[in-house]
Amino acid sequence: MGGSVVVGDAASQGQGPGQLPAERTAPGDSDLVRAARGLPVARTPVWFMRQAGRSLPEYRALRAGTAMLAACQDPDLVTEITLQPVRRHGVDAAILFSDIVLPLVVAGVDVEIKPGVGPVIAEPVRSVADVDALPPLEPDRLAFLETAVRQLVSELGPTPLIGFAGAPFTLATYLIEGGPSKEHARTKAFMYAEPAAWARLLEHLSVSAAVFLRAQVDAGASAVQLFDSWAGVLSAADYAERVLPYSRAVFDGLGDRDVPRTHFGVGTGELLALIGDAGADMVGVDWRVPLDEAARRVGPGYSLQGNLDPAVLLADRETIDREVRRIVQQGRAARGHVFNLGHGVLPDTDPGALTHVVELVHELTTR
Repeated sequence: MGGSVVVGDAASQGQGPGQLPAERTAPGDSDLVRAARGLPVARTPVWFMRQAGRSLPEYRALRAGTAMLAACQDPDLVTEITLQPVRRHGVDAAILFSDIVLPLVVAGVDVEIKPGVGPVIAEPVRSVADVDALPPLEPDRLAFLETAVRQLVSELGPTPLIGFAGAPFTLATYLIEGGPSKEHARTKAFMYAEPAAWARLLEHLSVSAAVFLRAQVDAGASAVQLFDSWAGVLSAADYAERVLPYSRAVFDGLGDRDVPRTHFGVGTGELLALIGDAGADMVGVDWRVPLDEAARRVGPGYSLQGNLDPAVLLADRETIDREVRRIVQQGRAARGHVFNLGHGVLPDTDPGALTHVVELVHELTTR
């Protein structure tokens, strides 16, 4: 479907005039970037993980007949899908439409996203030889990504674009388990029993993630987020010894590129201080830990992102308002706060609820 989408044409998707929200600053000095760095803001910025996707009817219409991984490699589709929630909700940042396993796919790993299941790896990693056989992610394979980011930066104007990548541990779980897992038992057994192979695997994945993020930043992304979706299955000791060095290597791989860095994981309340120590400016917090307590755990040197429970958006408006107000208040304990969910938008979420949350946060926090 490359070239089949008119970039920026929201009217064709039933979205009225299709105007992106007006901002007063350049992307590098936006409220999102300033909050991540702990600088004063005009209002608390808002965006939502998975804000582009299944909750939007215009997304479902656009994606009809196109496989997920194919859509992620079509610059015009990536551009249009990324812009849809910015137009509809008036969020303060766009997040690149992509998939956590995309760097593996682009490198040449056989991955299929099966509906109702998730990413499935044709040949799981179960040995040192399997690790050594993994193809590297070559930067010249990311031309589609660079094109999409450049298009987005042009369309977004002063609204910042957040680049993203999956963290080494989370990608390792997919490679070792062969697909999604609740227990991640094979992953942890491999980590314990094959320390040398584990180190080589995570080093490989950290290099890949850094290449993926550098391509986005060099093309114009104003911030990045590293998702470690499954790190919460680890103890603090295992995370510190066997995972943290490789997440740090991803951020170190950005070199002197001057963009704020967010690190997020699910179920990581016991790891918050360590997650920040990986090199983040801002720590994403899921809904399990109140933001004022999270601020205490990570310390004063970090901003926080979060942390409305996505399920709250399925409740009545009074409940939503109460929870939003609570999170805004608790977020004041951090040096900077970006309002977000504690994980991604659920597919059954009413888009109107997301728009309302943006408006309410802005109303509560405009200086």
